[in-house]
Amino acid sequence: MLRAGVRMAARFGGWVTPVEPYAQNESRVADAEVTAPPGPVSFVEARAAALPAVTLAFERSGAGEPLLLVHGLGLSRRTWDAVVPHLIGGREVIAIDLPGFGLSPDWPAGLTPDLPTTARVLGAAFTALGIERPHVAGHSLGGLVALGLGQAGLARSVTALAPAGFWNETERRYAFAVLAMARRISRTVPDGAAERLSATAAGRAILAGMLYADPTQCPPGAVATCLRSLRESAGFDATLRAGRAHGLFSGLIPGIPITIVWGTADRVLLPRQARRVTAMLPRAQLIWLPGCGHVPMNDAPELVADVIIRETGPDIAVPRADADAAASYAKHGASAEHVAGDSDPAPTCEPNVRGKTHHAKDRAEVRSP
Repeated sequence: MLRAGVRMAARFGGWVTPVEPYAQNESRVADAEVTAPPGPVSFVEARAAALPAVTLAFERSGAGEPLLLVHGLGLSRRTWDAVVPHLIGGREVIAIDLPGFGLSPDWPAGLTPDLPTTARVLGAAFTALGIERPHVAGHSLGGLVALGLGQAGLARSVTALAPAGFWNETERRYAFAVLAMARRISRTVPDGAAERLSATAAGRAILAGMLYADPTQCPPGAVATCLRSLRESAGFDATLRAGRAHGLFSGLIPGIPITIVWGTADRVLLPRQARRVTAMLPRAQLIWLPGCGHVPMNDAPELVADVIIRETGPDIAVPRADADAAASYAKHGASAEHVAGDSDPAPTCEPNVRGKTHHAKDRAEVRSP
């Protein structure tokens, strides 16, 4: 299966060939260099009813409304390091490690890392941390978890960056092959060699060519941290197995703002999957990040932070048409829209809003359906 997935990966865009950086490449590199050093790590014991206790590692910083950050498969809370400095001025940020990732111990024996169980465990963690219905921003696997928390009534808003689970079977096999290969690379290359390779643009392209839009522009430390997280993820295989289930997410999320964010250069979860999310959640807002890959937190951290800040504001409504947000996104080259459409594929570079193409570099629009 892995060999077949590798062939599919090559057909869908190649393993290590970086794409051309988008127009704001210079500012993106400057943004990516603003990286938070690892903060003090704490642990919380989540005791959900009828479940064994689950221990979670987390970092807490900043002041304001609570905001939970949830990482993707094989990653950790450190994947948000470049974004957190732009958030803590207005939010109390809680970045967690899911069970089996980062510094969190693996799931207790007998527990399956499915979406309902994960939501129950995180709900219990909220209680233990003294927070009620935080805003939740999640990436990939974390985006799926964020949607699950919203559906369970445990979030006051959801911002999901390329949420997992909205694939067809071919896309799922392809994405799993990409992630399995990334993990194999992380377990093959020793730490010292990974750091030396990460110090060069060519090395970063080889090590993380599928995860970032242009890995040559990522800070070396971010690539090395990503590989270390992949290698040390005790929960990787079990979570990947759980992801083979059909219908990982279904139904509506009433009563809270939902924002779906997708990089137009995502080569792991292909951008056309965004339309399936918005077809299921027609009141969600869809925001395109031009030129960003699967991990936009390193491709454009300031833009990702700006989206999160605006989409978790205290005055946010459902639905809304926010001219200020549109102007801010346009400044960075992003595009925002409310979509009630079907599964039309997203374009490679420019968003299509209800049949009319808007050049992301010129302006953005936020529309209500």
